[in-house]
Amino acid sequence: MSVKPKELLQLATEAVAERKAMNVVALDLTGISLVADYFVVCHGNSDTQVQAIANEVRKRANDAGAPIRGIEGMDSARWVLIDLGDVIVHVFHRDEREYYNIERVWSDAKVVETV
Repeated sequence: MSVKPKELLQLATEAVAERKAMNVVALDLTGISLVADYFVVCHGNSDTQVQAIANEVRKRANDAGAPIRGIEGMDSARWVLIDLGDVIVHVFHRDEREYYNIERVWSDAKVVETV
């Protein structure tokens, strides 16, 4: 079963919202990067919340039959990256999000409005 990029984006944004992720931003990278079509960037206020957000994304992807290509950073819970192929989810701890400022790095990307 293949999940389309827009469906993956919706799945990811709903999953992070379910776990009360803060300042959720979806970036459209089509035409800008070959890495992925979309980035979802958000943060949690504690290690436990960061892990809960990442686990919810993993659970929803599994339920939808979307392959998870990799998950990095779960142990430290400071920056968890979930690679869903066409969508990459970045779940930061609040302090690391401010430091890395990924939205500035990818400032050429359009912000996607998600419902």
